[in-house]
Amino acid sequence: MTNNNTTRLEEKVGDDVISFETGELAKQAGGAVLVRLGDTVVLSTCVQAKKPKDNPPEFVPLSCDYKEKTYAAGKIPGGFFKREGKAREKEVLGSRLTDRSVRPLFPKYFNTETQVVSAVVSSDCAKDADVLSINGASAALMISNVPFNGPVAAVRVGKVDGKLVMNPTFEQREKIDMELVISGTLHGILMVEGGGKEISSEELISAMEAARPEIEKLCKLQVELQKKCGKAKTAVLAPVIKPEIKAAVEQKGRPAIDKLLNSHPTKEVLEATMSEVKDALVKEMTEKYPEEKTAAYQVKTLMEDVIYEVSRKLVLSTKIRTDGRKPDEIRAISMQAGFLPRTHGSAVFTRGQTQTLATVTLGTSDDKQILDDLEGRFLDRFMLHYNFPSFSTGEVKPDRGPGRREIGHGHLAKRALKPLLPSEDVFPYTIRVVSDILESNGSSSMATVCGGSLALFDAGVPMKAACSGIAMGLITDGSSHAVLSDIAGLEDHFGDMDFKVTGTKNGVTAFQMDVKLASGIPMNILKEAIEQASRGRLHILGLMEQHLPAPRTDMSEYAPRIVKLQLPKDKIGAFIGPGGKNIRAIIEKTGADIEVEDDGSVFISCTDKKGLEEAKTMVQYYTMDVEVGQVYTGRVVSILNFGAFVEILPGKEGLLHISEVDTKRINRVEDVLKVGEEVEVKVVDMDNMGKFRLSRRVLLQGK
Repeated sequence: MTNNNTTRLEEKVGDDVISFETGELAKQAGGAVLVRLGDTVVLSTCVQAKKPKDNPPEFVPLSCDYKEKTYAAGKIPGGFFKREGKAREKEVLGSRLTDRSVRPLFPKYFNTETQVVSAVVSSDCAKDADVLSINGASAALMISNVPFNGPVAAVRVGKVDGKLVMNPTFEQREKIDMELVISGTLHGILMVEGGGKEISSEELISAMEAARPEIEKLCKLQVELQKKCGKAKTAVLAPVIKPEIKAAVEQKGRPAIDKLLNSHPTKEVLEATMSEVKDALVKEMTEKYPEEKTAAYQVKTLMEDVIYEVSRKLVLSTKIRTDGRKPDEIRAISMQAGFLPRTHGSAVFTRGQTQTLATVTLGTSDDKQILDDLEGRFLDRFMLHYNFPSFSTGEVKPDRGPGRREIGHGHLAKRALKPLLPSEDVFPYTIRVVSDILESNGSSSMATVCGGSLALFDAGVPMKAACSGIAMGLITDGSSHAVLSDIAGLEDHFGDMDFKVTGTKNGVTAFQMDVKLASGIPMNILKEAIEQASRGRLHILGLMEQHLPAPRTDMSEYAPRIVKLQLPKDKIGAFIGPGGKNIRAIIEKTGADIEVEDDGSVFISCTDKKGLEEAKTMVQYYTMDVEVGQVYTGRVVSILNFGAFVEILPGKEGLLHISEVDTKRINRVEDVLKVGEEVEVKVVDMDNMGKFRLSRRVLLQGK
């Protein structure tokens, strides 16, 4: 029974109806909303800590989690422990989508720990619930007491058969040409994640423009929900700044930062000098004003504001960036394919002070990754893993395995390269790319795309085309703006936008954008940025083409050789044999590995070329039919008084009558043939039952 206090609102988005409900569940949470799309239901909650932190932290104290409950699809978790545990990669990516959508909308100086959790509690396994998580999280924040400058809403846009579809089904997404998750406010686009099969910039823009009206509908629905049942918002107080400390920062800190940034320093000089200036001012102010318990925090906050203002003003007024580059200038690039001797493929790609070592490992179908998602179990033949060790930024941190950032960057690079891989029929390998970031000053995910593409070429993977990527930034004061190509770390930190574009000469394969402006990004600036990114991407591709213009024709001698054959389904059993007898015999004789799938696909792998060809020939026997008039080399399997039975193809035996064994009359078959002996015979006749007669005599007469 529905609670009388329940509020439910709905809106049609594309061909679907999305609804928000609140008031019945999770009433002790600060805000709780059920979002429904068909039979898929997501429960989004938000809770704010009872007390704020003493000082505002460096980042918004927000955590967003997206969880897929297996019971939502009527499933029990696989594995030894029959309960949900560590977040799967899909859940991590869903959490990031929500976080990147709502984080920019928290007010400055917000300092209260806040947790947003979106749980899929019912799933029809037809449409993805990750987009519902973004809408639910925003709605929960809107009706809660959390100070939030929302709403934000999101839709998934797909291009199916040339038409844009809102929130396409999983079945439609399998044959999709373009897919984007787009979130935005009533004023503009905030976040975009997706890609396609070498799509044009115009297609990207049209998808975002098509999403805008649908996003506005959902934003207005949240505003109405807030009016009906929203709580009063907690106030966010700006920190008290002592005038004397502010004056000291202006007199000593600002000139030092202004001089530093105008000298176009390296990353090391920039970071060291900024730390020196901050530390000196902190020491001076804490000693001068010992009664001020927050003096150190005040200095650091004011210095951050100074660096923000000076760095941005420098770019807008001079059109020269802090490292001396023009807005559309790309840092120096160097690359070396085939860097490592024993890997199947490798490349070092360096752009400015960002460097990756990318490697490729080729495996068999046994190496595919098993993905046990809410929608079902899948096998993935392409993996891309991104690692960001602390030494890449000169820091000391414990290695706790990949975090959300590494998983997200790896997924973006995977999305960029996947459309360019050959099909499994053409290249029957499992492929793993690993990008180890060795040095970082911005755009490491885009270096991963470039390095990964080069490493795949080096491994001899017949890619459709080379792929490069570039990270773009934006600085705007409302009246003027500067779009920045190939942003460095400082520009990412103090800029208004970070968007990454990857693709080939023919079009875009992946796209990711995060905007820090609460109002979103105007479409005219976005178009300018995409066009500038296209020029930069083509410049990088040109350099990559000069270094390694095409995939190598020869694979590494250390990589397994794999061929794929197709058996008729009705012959799989005969091929495998009792207890796998036939496959074991081929493996023992050739040293190859044999893998058989339910559809009759047979994968043969071997590091020895001769063994591979021998195994291939033996497997091919099982696809052949006996033909009258053909000559075969068979094996004598049994001898009787009236002749011998000879196996000429696996599982196919014919009678070699005693009169057909030799050109002269013989009394006993054993006088000429022995069991196990190989003998050349010709098929001379076959009846309607498929039984056939053999002759050795006719071959001997012809010699």
